Amino acid sequence: MALSWAAKLSKGILLKELGIHRQPRYGEFGNPNSLSLMLLRSFSMEVSASEQMNLIRQLRERTSAPIKDVKATLVGCNWDIEAAQKDLRKRGVVLASKKSSRTAAEGLLAVAQNGKKAVVVELNCETDFVARNEIFQFLASSLARVALSAVSPVQQIQEAFPFGSEYLENIKINLDHPKICGETTVQSAVTEVAAMVGENVKLRRGFALSTSSHGVISSYLHTSPQPGLGRIAGLLTLEVEDENASLDALQRIGSSLAMHIVASKPLFLSKELVSSEAIESERDILKSQAESSGKSQMAIEKMVEGRMRKYFEEVVLLEQKFVMNDSVNVKSLLNDLSKEVGSSVKIGNFLRMEVGEGIQRLEAA
Repeated sequence: MALSWAAKLSKGILLKELGIHRQPRYGEFGNPNSLSLMLLRSFSMEVSASEQMNLIRQLRERTSAPIKDVKATLVGCNWDIEAAQKDLRKRGVVLASKKSSRTAAEGLLAVAQNGKKAVVVELNCETDFVARNEIFQFLASSLARVALSAVSPVQQIQEAFPFGSEYLENIKINLDHPKICGETTVQSAVTEVAAMVGENVKLRRGFALSTSSHGVISSYLHTSPQPGLGRIAGLLTLEVEDENASLDALQRIGSSLAMHIVASKPLFLSKELVSSEAIESERDILKSQAESSGKSQMAIEKMVEGRMRKYFEEVVLLEQKFVMNDSVNVKSLLNDLSKEVGSSVKIGNFLRMEVGEGIQRLEAA
């Protein structure tokens, strides 16, 4: 019956009706068994056009896979949505591993914090289009929360605590999202999202900061698509000597200083923390520039010292002009804050982080 019906139709029309847009392989239509299998595969289940569209929509919502792959997988699984979802996930992991060598320099930073500790993680992808994907953003936020609970050593140290992807990849993470849910490992979650979005996705790095028993942690995220996410992050700790001092003023100034860190890009907290190598290198450069002016040695020395002060104002946080009031520097701002709260206030540590910094990007042809 099937063969006689097929004989009445042109090969092109039959292929179109079956949704198979390819040229037949050699001998495919000359073999009755081959054609019968094709027909059986396509019509073994009675699925109306509206039901097909509904299944495609559902599977697309569940997986975020390209619609072409969604339809092809459903057809291959006889419109069994559960089997198709399982098959897509299997194939997606394979595709994700193939894409893992591609450059991923876009993405987001995610910050999570509690009263005494803050963590920022960088999740990378290949394009800013994927960085705007809500499942990618959900994963970034989830990873920051996991890191906050996992990074316990930071509670005993005052320095910024750096960690790589290997620190978190085997930790269990419980995800609650319509497209990705249940308990899995961090690495498996990253791989699954990479399969969904069709790009290389990598958890690149993270940092954690902690404060003393009496202090605050402040953060600011620039280019933020939603709270806790952004492309540039500034974090710092403010600590006050008097344990009875109010922290309200510290929180207010801390938020402004976190924004200042993002805008001014300090490299060091104080002049004393600038390495001798950095100072000598900068001094040599400035001296060479000054000598080209042809002025006397005494004038050259004065020029170098003046430019070194300018250098410290550019790279040292305490010496920088405050971005919200350039009539004072950050050191003066802290002195005023100390007077306001009635006790000495200092910056314990600070951190500035930007998506993709240090990653070599491929130049567009």
